[in-house]
Amino acid sequence: MNDFQIAPSILSANFACLGEEVDNVLKSGADIVHFDVMDNHYVPNLTIGPLVCEALRKHGVTADIDVHLMVKPVDRIVPDFAAAGATYITFHPEASEHVDRTLQLIRAEGCKSGLVFNPATPLSYLDFVMDKIDMILIMSVNPGFGGQSFIPAAMDKLRECHRRIKASGYNIRLEIDGGVKADNIREVAETGCDTFVAGSGIFGKAVASDPHRYDTILRAFRDELAKVKR
Repeated sequence: MNDFQIAPSILSANFACLGEEVDNVLKSGADIVHFDVMDNHYVPNLTIGPLVCEALRKHGVTADIDVHLMVKPVDRIVPDFAAAGATYITFHPEASEHVDRTLQLIRAEGCKSGLVFNPATPLSYLDFVMDKIDMILIMSVNPGFGGQSFIPAAMDKLRECHRRIKASGYNIRLEIDGGVKADNIREVAETGCDTFVAGSGIFGKAVASDPHRYDTILRAFRDELAKVKR
C-alpha cells in the first residue's frame, strides 16, 4: 500500500506571498503541492498556468507538484506544464478527444499521468487504460471553486476505485479532492484512498499572524490518519 500523502491546494493560499506559503506548508509536514488549473471554459473559473509552476521551482520548491488540469482541450498545455516542473499531470476524460493518447503524451513528456472523475463521471473510462495511469483523482465536489462541501457519494466511488487498483496489480495512487478536513480524513482513508487534497481545510483555517500556523492543522490530519485500519 502507498503511504498517506497530504497535498495542500494552493488555490486557497495567499497568492501575494505564494512562495512563502508553499515553503511553510511543506515545512509543516505536507507532501505534495496541488495545482488547480482552470480555464473559464471547462470550468467556470480562471486560475493559474505553467508560469506559476515554473516560478515555484525557481523559488526552490523540490516537492512533487500535482497539476490538476480543468481545461479543454488538454493536450496543448501538457508540454508546457511538463517543462515548468510538474510531477503529476491529471486531467478529466471528458476534456480529451483521445484519453489514451493524452495519457501517453503526459508520460512521454516525463511526468506521471492520471485521470480525474467528477461526481457524475463514470469509472468506465478506466477500463482500458489502467496500464497508463499513475494516479486516479476522485472529485468529492464539482470542480471550479474551493470551499465546497464534501459529496458523500464519493466514498463508494473511492471504494470501487481501490478495488480496481488492487485487481489491476499496478501501483496507482488514489487521490481525493474536495471538502477534506480533519474530521473526515480518517473515514476517507479507510476506503483505500492514500492522497488527500485540502485547500480551505488547510489554508482557510490558518491564522496569518502565526508563523507556525500550519503545524497544528497538519498534525491533526496526521493524527487521524494514524488511526486508520488498512
